[in-house]
Amino acid sequence: MSVFRPFQFISKLDIEARALDIWLKMAESNNEPQLPVDASIIAEFLDLDIVWDTIPEDEKGIVAARILPLAKLIEINDNIPKLRGGFGESTIAHEIGHWILHIDTQKVESYIRLKQKGIDVRVKPFLCRSSNLARIEWQAQYFAGCLLMPQHILTELKKDKDITKWQHLYKMAEELGVTISNLTTRLQDLGWISLDSQTRKIYLK
Repeated sequence: MSVFRPFQFISKLDIEARALDIWLKMAESNNEPQLPVDASIIAEFLDLDIVWDTIPEDEKGIVAARILPLAKLIEINDNIPKLRGGFGESTIAHEIGHWILHIDTQKVESYIRLKQKGIDVRVKPFLCRSSNLARIEWQAQYFAGCLLMPQHILTELKKDKDITKWQHLYKMAEELGVTISNLTTRLQDLGWISLDSQTRKIYLK
């Protein structure tokens, strides 16, 4: 049985809206994320558990993370050191993106009810590879940026900063709990800055 949605185009605006919807729902329950953002708290709000564990390689290579849908469990490979720290938050948010965008949660709930009644339902895990450049991985990563760095939060943080200066961007990244790479990618996606890849000079757009 499968709970994975077939690939479909999802606009940036729609992805942004789905990420913001989580923030709004958390705010309504008096549980709005605080800075620096702890992605595991967002996962908990969505009834998802997070564990760091060893995930063995398969015939296709290294698995960065996997989702066990019927257990509502996200496993992150503890053998990949770069997934820790700010990358860890991005990794968790990335997997939440897969859960929201690519897994049919209504089917998940239906199959969980069947299992609770003793019916042997088996669902394959959702595997995520750090080297995978598939379109669904781009969607999940874009979702992660929107979830960890919502526009309204970025707008507040940049009020007393010059986002063309690296020291100010590093301060913002620290406040958000993300990597500087996450932040600059997000700001470029929003069209707020452009970054010269040769000189590393930042320009307002």
